[in-house]
Amino acid sequence: MDFSNIIMIIGILLIIVSFFFKDSSKKMESEVEDLSFSFYQETSALKRRLKVVEEELLIEGNKIALPKKQKPKPAIHEIIKNQVLELHKQGYSISEISKRSSLTMEEVKSVIGGGKG
Repeated sequence: MDFSNIIMIIGILLIIVSFFFKDSSKKMESEVEDLSFSFYQETSALKRRLKVVEEELLIEGNKIALPKKQKPKPAIHEIIKNQVLELHKQGYSISEISKRSSLTMEEVKSVIGGGKG
């Protein structure tokens, strides 16, 4: 027999044998496809849950009142400080000085207490 005939017979035998063995690559391909489909389903479910949580946080965020920012108190002008000190020297009470100088009682006390404003 010729060498080319032997190779052709071996090739035909291998083709016939391949029909009897299951193709493992098709099984693997099917498993990967199933895995990717389940991964997609889980991802979309997580996105839906995340959207619901974000909406709940937005709703709760509207209910929570944020603390108001306090404006920095403007510095008390030197003329007003001098007026407060003069009224105090004249014997006016803190509430009277507060009314006359349009300062709060705390501001009047801080001016009288050490000149800090």
